[in-house]
Amino acid sequence: MAERPPVTVHPPSPSGGRRVTIRGEIAGLARGPADVLEFLRRAGAEDVRLDDPELIEWRGGGPDVW
Repeated sequence: MAERPPVTVHPPSPSGGRRVTIRGEIAGLARGPADVLEFLRRAGAEDVRLDDPELIEWRGGGPDVW
Protein backbone atom coordinates (compact mmCIF):
# COMPACT_ATOMS: atom_id res chain seq x y z
CA MET A 1 0.00 0.00 0.00
CA ALA A 2 1.36 3.43 -0.97
CA GLU A 3 2.07 5.94 1.74
CA ARG A 4 0.16 9.19 1.74
CA PRO A 5 2.07 12.45 1.30
CA PRO A 6 3.05 14.03 4.63
CA VAL A 7 1.40 17.36 3.76
CA THR A 8 -2.30 17.84 3.04
CA VAL A 9 -3.83 21.06 1.77
CA HIS A 10 -7.54 20.74 2.43
CA PRO A 11 -10.34 22.14 0.23
CA PRO A 12 -11.00 25.88 0.31
CA SER A 13 -13.26 26.89 3.17
CA PRO A 14 -16.36 29.02 2.56
CA SER A 15 -14.79 31.83 4.61
CA GLY A 16 -11.54 31.69 2.62
CA GLY A 17 -8.22 29.95 2.96
CA ARG A 18 -7.25 26.31 3.11
CA ARG A 19 -6.27 24.32 6.19
CA VAL A 20 -2.82 22.75 5.97
CA THR A 21 -1.79 19.67 7.93
CA ILE A 22 1.73 18.28 8.17
CA ARG A 23 2.02 14.69 9.35
CA GLY A 24 -1.51 14.89 10.73
CA GLU A 25 -0.91 18.08 12.75
CA ILE A 26 -2.61 21.35 11.80
CA ALA A 27 0.02 23.80 10.55
CA GLY A 28 -2.39 26.66 9.96
CA LEU A 29 -4.75 28.31 7.52
CA ALA A 30 -3.14 29.24 4.22
CA ARG A 31 -4.48 32.17 2.22
CA GLY A 32 -2.22 31.42 -0.74
CA PRO A 33 0.78 29.41 -1.93
CA ALA A 34 3.24 31.60 0.01
CA ASP A 35 1.58 30.55 3.27
CA VAL A 36 1.93 26.86 2.37
CA LEU A 37 5.63 27.40 1.66
CA GLU A 38 6.04 29.20 5.00
CA PHE A 39 4.40 26.33 6.91
CA LEU A 40 6.75 23.92 5.15
CA ARG A 41 9.76 26.10 5.96
CA ARG A 42 8.77 26.15 9.64
CA ALA A 43 8.51 22.35 9.52
CA GLY A 44 12.06 22.13 8.17
CA ALA A 45 11.35 21.67 4.46
CA GLU A 46 12.87 24.20 2.08
CA ASP A 47 13.26 24.38 -1.69
CA VAL A 48 10.10 22.36 -2.26
CA ARG A 49 7.78 22.28 -5.24
CA LEU A 50 4.10 22.77 -4.50
CA ASP A 51 3.24 20.37 -7.33
CA ASP A 52 5.24 17.47 -5.82
CA PRO A 53 2.63 14.70 -5.30
CA GLU A 54 4.99 12.76 -3.02
CA LEU A 55 5.11 15.72 -0.62
CA ILE A 56 1.70 17.42 -0.89
CA GLU A 57 -1.82 16.09 -1.37
CA TRP A 58 -4.08 18.85 -2.66
CA ARG A 59 -7.76 18.28 -1.94
CA GLY A 60 -10.45 20.29 -3.68
CA GLY A 61 -8.10 21.79 -6.26
CA GLY A 62 -4.40 22.34 -6.73
CA PRO A 63 -2.11 25.21 -5.81
CA ASP A 64 -3.97 27.59 -8.11
CA VAL A 65 -7.33 27.15 -6.32
CA TRP A 66 -8.03 29.43 -3.35
